[in-house]
Amino acid sequence: MRKRRILTKLLILIGSVFVSLLIVEIALRIIGFRYLNLYQDDPYLGFAHRPEAEGWWRIEGETYIKINSEGLRDRQHSKVKPANTVRVAVLGDSFAEALQVPMENAFWAVAEQKLAACKAFRDRKVEVMNFGVSGFSTARELIMLRQRVWDYSPDIVVLVVTTRNDIRDNSRLLNPEYGRLPLPYFVYKNGDLILDDSVLKARNESLRFRLRTSFVGRYLDWFSNHLRLIGLINQARAVFQNLGEKRKQRPVSFGYEPGLEDKVFMEPPDAAWNEAWQITEGLMLLMRNEVEAHGAKFLIVTGSTGIQVYPNQEARRTYMRVLGVDNLFYAENRIAAWGAREEIQVLALAPTLQNYADQKGVFLHGPDGFGHWNVVGHRVVGEQVAEKLCEIAATTN
Repeated sequence: MRKRRILTKLLILIGSVFVSLLIVEIALRIIGFRYLNLYQDDPYLGFAHRPEAEGWWRIEGETYIKINSEGLRDRQHSKVKPANTVRVAVLGDSFAEALQVPMENAFWAVAEQKLAACKAFRDRKVEVMNFGVSGFSTARELIMLRQRVWDYSPDIVVLVVTTRNDIRDNSRLLNPEYGRLPLPYFVYKNGDLILDDSVLKARNESLRFRLRTSFVGRYLDWFSNHLRLIGLINQARAVFQNLGEKRKQRPVSFGYEPGLEDKVFMEPPDAAWNEAWQITEGLMLLMRNEVEAHGAKFLIVTGSTGIQVYPNQEARRTYMRVLGVDNLFYAENRIAAWGAREEIQVLALAPTLQNYADQKGVFLHGPDGFGHWNVVGHRVVGEQVAEKLCEIAATTN
């Protein structure tokens, strides 16, 4: 009888906990809570978008994000290119991913709208596709081109370079994530740029990764991503982690942004930075050669960061004095000059955006001039990209 009473109490306890959790799950669904789990492991890229992930993004704005079934932050596209259509594939990092604005306001959507009026495309429909993923470097963008982009038969490939972190992130010596995240890199060996995915392969061959990608692991992953209660726990954990990171950040001068690198505003200060630049230029050259081998056209677009286009000249001058430089366009000028030597089309956005911000007196990044492009920034960038693509089409037809 005593054992039965203990068992009965245990069953009642388990049942009560289950009912309580069920009530919380139902309540979270009623109020519309959904944790946005955007990324998943990828055997080639390290990580990539989780297909059909969706939820609210509330950093630098408030946007409901949907990832399509192929893992793109874009509308659905067929892999077979429609007849009488020109396809433009955009590669980039968080500036191309554009989580901060609704999809229809992202620069690649604006460019697509503007290109509809470009006569150089001879009345063909222009379809701009976004392959941008936050945290990507030029190396991973090259792998993305090889692994996924060619499946959609693009006619033009646009590489968006965030100079203030891409140069650093292409280097194993400079990337702060090296050794912490299993990511692929490219290195020079006997004069050739070759893939080094040894850290990524070690992750892929680990028991933990194999279990996570097994049938049971995929089922548990699906289950955890569809339970709102687990999403609530994950979100709470992410909030605490972010608070911890903010506490570690040291006070810095106006214009500095965590995660970005000031050394791109000046000549390479040491051998590691020289190597990072050589790797970046080598990667862009590899990409150009591969694009042309597929019969497509290639365009490099260098973006901007907040201080470069902050609509206050004195604030920019103060930042330049701190760095000991006379302008904030070293990286843009270097890539433009390199592109001219290699006969690669380059669109440098930062100088144009700076002029626009000064003339209009508006922020183009975030709500306060820093962070990612805001709606106005995306609109101006989209217009500039569309104008350049129309020019390229007019000169090559």
